[in-house]
Amino acid sequence: MMQARDLTDSQKAGQRLMVGFTGTDLNDELRYAIDTLQVGGIILFSRNILSPEQIRDLCGDAQDYAVRCGQPPLFVAIDQEGGVVARLKPPFTQFAGNPAMTSPADAIAFARTTADELNRIGVNMNMAPVLDVPPPEGPSVMLERAFGRDPQWVARMGRLVIEALQNNGIMAVGKHFPGIGRTVLDSHKDLPDLEIDLETLRSRDLIPFEAAIQSEVSGLMLSHIRYTRIDPIWPASISTTMAGDLLRDEIGYEGLVLTDDLDMGAIAKYYALPDIVTQCLSGTVDLLLICHTGPNIEAAFHAIRHAIQTDDDLAQLSHASLARILAAKEKFLLD
Repeated sequence: MMQARDLTDSQKAGQRLMVGFTGTDLNDELRYAIDTLQVGGIILFSRNILSPEQIRDLCGDAQDYAVRCGQPPLFVAIDQEGGVVARLKPPFTQFAGNPAMTSPADAIAFARTTADELNRIGVNMNMAPVLDVPPPEGPSVMLERAFGRDPQWVARMGRLVIEALQNNGIMAVGKHFPGIGRTVLDSHKDLPDLEIDLETLRSRDLIPFEAAIQSEVSGLMLSHIRYTRIDPIWPASISTTMAGDLLRDEIGYEGLVLTDDLDMGAIAKYYALPDIVTQCLSGTVDLLLICHTGPNIEAAFHAIRHAIQTDDDLAQLSHASLARILAAKEKFLLD
């Protein structure tokens, strides 16, 4: 397996990107992402899916092409939470979703079955479980996706899903740190502000994430929520306070940190891409997700490469991120 020091500057930039694409096979767009932008991973959506055989061929062809291009193996991710967020439809097993789980056995069965089906088609990362905790009563944007309103129950179920996925070869990515259960605005469309302090987050919202870290979760996805009493300027996904100070330094998380999709309205409408890249690199975010075809993917690649070529501090932080990325690939992908 390559080491971070062995990568070219272009590889160092590309490995920090996980991208979406159009099409259902290894087309020119996907080839360009792999051979020229040298991306670290791809993420599948319904637009990329026709059948189990087609997905297996797509993932296999993409991995083979990465090898032929001299790249590390690809993260291949999908959102397969069950319930309202499940990219894989029949004949894949359909689950009612986190709110319908009533016992630890439900969580284990979901994760084992999902891991088996993902392994069969060449997907190696699941953007699950949801670790958000809605408030004790009242509305929440996550009610249809959360395990429940009790943080201890969410923590227990989340750990079971993480452990069963990863024991069966699939990287788990818990989301959305530090918790979006209290919000009612959809960050796909706009930027929600949450007026709570860190102690309030610690009392409920952080509990499942701390449990996930104890279970050595492979990745944590940052939320597109702006926690104005902690960082009044930047949403968590591009906040050095949230990612670097809280998650890395205070809580001590050493795994992969991912943004949510940077094309979402909460980010794309309010922040310029060069600022986003600088914030992510400064905050020790490892993987930047850009899930839609368009100029942002190539622009982010060039911005990352420029940053690590011209800023020694960002280059040093980037080296640490690349070491985490390559270690995760060696652990989960090389088998």
